[in-house]
Amino acid sequence: MKILILAAGRGTRISRYLSGNPKCTVDIGGGTRLIEYTIDLLHSRGIRDIGIVLGYKAEVIREILGGKGVTFFYNPFYDVTNSIASCWFAKEFIGGDDLLIMNGDVYLEDKLLDRILASEKSPVMFSDESRKETADYKFYYENGLLMKYGKDLAGEDITGEYIGIGRFAAEFLPEFVSRMEAMIDRQEHSVWWENVIYSMTEEQPVYVENVSGHFWAEVDYIEDYERILEHRGVEKIVR
Repeated sequence: MKILILAAGRGTRISRYLSGNPKCTVDIGGGTRLIEYTIDLLHSRGIRDIGIVLGYKAEVIREILGGKGVTFFYNPFYDVTNSIASCWFAKEFIGGDDLLIMNGDVYLEDKLLDRILASEKSPVMFSDESRKETADYKFYYENGLLMKYGKDLAGEDITGEYIGIGRFAAEFLPEFVSRMEAMIDRQEHSVWWENVIYSMTEEQPVYVENVSGHFWAEVDYIEDYERILEHRGVEKIVR
């Protein structure tokens, strides 16, 4: 199993609380940074083949992860592209083994990582049905198959909230890379890496698994960060 972590963005929605640093470097208690926690959690599960794509303030993340055996990639156009471009800069890393792609600002409890690693479907994205009422990026799926997706879904068109992670079998990855390259060739570099998967929904099954009952958070807003601190028993920051 390989893990590709995308951590090139600025995190503008929460930046004023981060002292100008990448949002995956937030302190989640005791001086432990979110990205450091994630790498250590993966190592604890025996996963050593980890790639991470950097961009904004790359040197900060390099310093935090020094000596942890992570392979670094760099998106020099992080300020004018989205995560599909970051994924493209790491395309040499994609292939040869099953792959988990995750956004660098995602916090997972250990049991949730175990649940994701145990999944046998591909391509599969992960959703939390317990948070559909307050969801940021929404999924609508039937019988475990993704039908609709987006921030603007409403009402009965919401089944759950996307948690920022996808899992892909090795045999699927050449198709993923081929489609990603075609999108980049068409200058579609301002979309998320997930759009590569979404573009396949009318041609083949794209699975969704519900992971309700496990704790996770994606650090987009200060409230997300505070949920992590509360989960870890850490005093919230003073706003």
